[in-house]
Amino acid sequence: MRNLMTLFGLAICLVQSGYAKNFARATPARVEKSPPGGVPVLWRQPDDIAVRDLLYGPGGKAHEPRGNFRFIEEDFSGSNPKFKVEDEQGVKWRVKLGREAQPETSATRLLWAAGYFTDEDYYLPEMHVQGIKTLARGPNLVSANGTVRGARLERHIPGEKKIGRWSWFKNPFVGTREFNGLKVLMALINNTDLKGDNNSIYDEEGLERRYVVGDLGATFGKTGSIVSQSIGNLPDYSDSKFIRRIRSEDVDFVMHSRPPFLFLLALPYYVGRTRMQEVVKHIPSSDAKWIGGLLSQLSERQIQDAFRAGGFGPQQVDGYARVLRWRIAELNRL
Repeated sequence: MRNLMTLFGLAICLVQSGYAKNFARATPARVEKSPPGGVPVLWRQPDDIAVRDLLYGPGGKAHEPRGNFRFIEEDFSGSNPKFKVEDEQGVKWRVKLGREAQPETSATRLLWAAGYFTDEDYYLPEMHVQGIKTLARGPNLVSANGTVRGARLERHIPGEKKIGRWSWFKNPFVGTREFNGLKVLMALINNTDLKGDNNSIYDEEGLERRYVVGDLGATFGKTGSIVSQSIGNLPDYSDSKFIRRIRSEDVDFVMHSRPPFLFLLALPYYVGRTRMQEVVKHIPSSDAKWIGGLLSQLSERQIQDAFRAGGFGPQQVDGYARVLRWRIAELNRL
């Protein structure tokens, strides 16, 4: 009875807060209104995949954050504590704290390795921020002297402008091998938060419109509803099933996101979360095997480096790499 009352309370809170409405809002219209001129791009052939540096990612060691940082302002977007800083070289960063910081950093490495666009993310186990104020969210994650622990830093790219969001169900790439490969990657890393608000379109100086999964924090755990999912949890990731069903020409991957029935009280939220499960269904087997073939070019060291980049310890690095390698092998057996 106590669990039922808790679920009922969560559902009522979603309705009253308006979160359910925001969660399920339609975003494809924003894609249609994007400025003309830029070519829509989702993926680029990673000819150097076997030598890509997954420890430092797309920004490389040259862009690695270092030194002290100056606090700019708190960022209230999303559900995790965030704030903006500037480093000693004048580069601006968006800092995310909490349980998503580590898995998000690792996830960006793997998507980038396969040729998809990602943010330039780095993980710092500790950083010092001058002038930081008491945060409205996550005040316990910052010490009195400005020391912050467990931070993901996203680099601000000059000339890059966010112009909209895109939907998993309506975009210029639906039906393409590259888009299906991205869907498989979401199942591969157990991304439990496939809502459109996490997908960004960036204008690259009028030349390209890059389609990016901009929030990869809810990964490497167990997919599920708000009451059953986990994030950055190796035992859950290891125990979760990867492929649900194989047919003659396509395959369904596992994605649990449907909320408990009491969340029907927050209908837009319920419908939106339930629809996420469709993202990884009916993937052509040839496309799933294609992305598996790309990822199989990664060495054991590269895969381990992706998790070292996220600040995971040696046992976690070995464990995550083992599960990921096994899942890649499953793709290549299709």
